[in-house]
Amino acid sequence: MAEQPEQEQAQAREREQARGERGGTRQPAPPVLEARGVAVTFPARRGHGAAHAVDDVNLTLGRGEVLALIGESGCGKSTLARALVGLVVPDRGEIRYLGKPLRRTRAGLREFRRHVQLVLQDPYGALNPRQNVHDAVAEGLRLHGQRAGLTRRVSEALDEVGMRPPEHFFDRYPHQLSGGQQQRVVIAGALTLGPDVLVADEPVSSLDASVRGEILKLFLQLRDTLGLAALVVSHDLGLAWNIADRVAVMYLGRIVEVGPVEDVLLRPQHPYTRALLDAVPSTSQIEAARVLRGEPPDPTRIPGGCRFHPRCPLRPTLDEAAAQQCLTDVPVLPPGVGEHAVACHHVTAPPAASRSPRDPSEVTP
Repeated sequence: MAEQPEQEQAQAREREQARGERGGTRQPAPPVLEARGVAVTFPARRGHGAAHAVDDVNLTLGRGEVLALIGESGCGKSTLARALVGLVVPDRGEIRYLGKPLRRTRAGLREFRRHVQLVLQDPYGALNPRQNVHDAVAEGLRLHGQRAGLTRRVSEALDEVGMRPPEHFFDRYPHQLSGGQQQRVVIAGALTLGPDVLVADEPVSSLDASVRGEILKLFLQLRDTLGLAALVVSHDLGLAWNIADRVAVMYLGRIVEVGPVEDVLLRPQHPYTRALLDAVPSTSQIEAARVLRGEPPDPTRIPGGCRFHPRCPLRPTLDEAAAQQCLTDVPVLPPGVGEHAVACHHVTAPPAASRSPRDPSEVTP
């Protein structure tokens, strides 16, 4: 990898110091949301075997923390996000909120969804075209029977997401709003219930580059002002660099690397993470990038051992015994909340220097 400029090294140190001053994630509080050994399998159809979308995932989200879940399309990120908000029932494992298992009763799910809200990828598709902004934001309150002071709470939520004055937007319909405004309305609808966690599935992928930074800054503002935690699902490493405290890298249903954003994105250890970073264009890149060849295997035909071994650029350099271990033994992600951990049999020393996956369309907080 290319040598990391001194300016980016200094910026990374400043980001770590800033996080430490506001409580940071080096010594996180007990998780507000947690997945323990979660597995989700979709049944076989049309002659194919069952699809293992999520397999034995352990993941924690601390209060006030922003965690980015990244990986290629089809790796199981969105399925895991839906399991975390109670929309998908795991085959194994459990979802825990504030240390207690999610109760799958109607009352249990109703209470859980007051505290853990989902923000979908396509804001226009998430909004009812027949509802104006006031009714769209108020819908969650009505469903939970919270009608006292409804218009006041709608106004406060719109104000929190930057739609000011709120009354100016009450009678507008989704087609009368820009993409960024639509996403703000969706987020405002989630905020009315006073959640602790937002789970955002590709929250800016459908937006113009000019407004992506504004929405990302909004997530950080909500974290700082309301103490919200956020799990942000994305394939965009630049997004993770700009807003995340920690990063979890997912491949074919499993977490392969997790840790503080500076450690994972500046000193990646798993060969898959390194390949993702090498795919990010950079004018400062000196070495030839390690090209990740092929497509992720079919989730109905997951290879044995390390599921990354058919595409791993490291395996051809190993001796016969080490390469055989990749074919037969499943690597396990070591425990350790907030620590840099990697699921690989043959982790090499982290690169001495790297580069940040900066996306100029995003805004550094």
